[in-house]
Amino acid sequence: MDYNGEKMSDAEGARTRDQLNKFVKLTHRPPHGETLAGHRTPPARSGHRCVADNTNLYVFGGYNPDYDESGGSENEDYPLFRELWRYHFATGCWQQIQTDGYMPTELASMSAVLHGNNLLVFGGTGIPFGENNGNDVHVCNVKYKRWSLLNCRGKKPNRIYGQAMVIINGFLYVFGGTTGYIYSTDLHRLDLTTREWIHLKPNNPPDDLPEERYRHEIAHDGQRIYILGGGTSWTSYPLDKIHAYNLETNSWEEITTKPHDKIGLYSGILLPGDAIAVYKFETVSSSATDII
Repeated sequence: MDYNGEKMSDAEGARTRDQLNKFVKLTHRPPHGETLAGHRTPPARSGHRCVADNTNLYVFGGYNPDYDESGGSENEDYPLFRELWRYHFATGCWQQIQTDGYMPTELASMSAVLHGNNLLVFGGTGIPFGENNGNDVHVCNVKYKRWSLLNCRGKKPNRIYGQAMVIINGFLYVFGGTTGYIYSTDLHRLDLTTREWIHLKPNNPPDDLPEERYRHEIAHDGQRIYILGGGTSWTSYPLDKIHAYNLETNSWEEITTKPHDKIGLYSGILLPGDAIAVYKFETVSSSATDII
């Protein structure tokens, strides 16, 4: 499947496989080394969220404790970044987007997803971390550059951060996260038409649920939601087995992943159509995970 959920041709699929394990550093300069007056790049940060369409990469929020690096006296939200940036793939230029409306103040470890022209942001934490959390859905229309609060009803998730979310067939699914004290294995669903939250209760015994976690990622193929990585303050979860939520049966399944035949020490899972591959590389002294 491609980004839009359409089946790729065999040739396109082969090219996709050839790109696995190949990294390309994107320059922030326009072609031929030209620079545009007034164009800046976003300061270094962590805890931000990135989403993309075919034209732009959007970067929202984040944290940097370095006073000078995060903007000094000009950054009223230090050590957080209450800002939205856009990177245009064709020109290689960054632009800080000036928006109207109320931008959320929970600016670290929120979850974000791009749905058409709408950037949806849920949860996250502010200062002090773990004590100033959110559970609202904020929407920024990136075409008209305006923020709004999505007024919802029903059983909202707790005020959490570090959760992950995805939109499937008009529903927003949110899994996991933490209050700063308690880690979650909850799965919530928001109907984007009626704006009603429900807390899903999968048909599994408690021992068959995914482990509680935060800072994980989510992928889906239209039939299942795959939970990738994450952990707690005392552990991180390996990728040799992952959990998948079956939308049709309302149940969790455990999937054993298979190593990629070209990458050796990496292990991964290829979803139908090679939509996503997850790798874990291990050495004697350390391990690292990458999502390609």
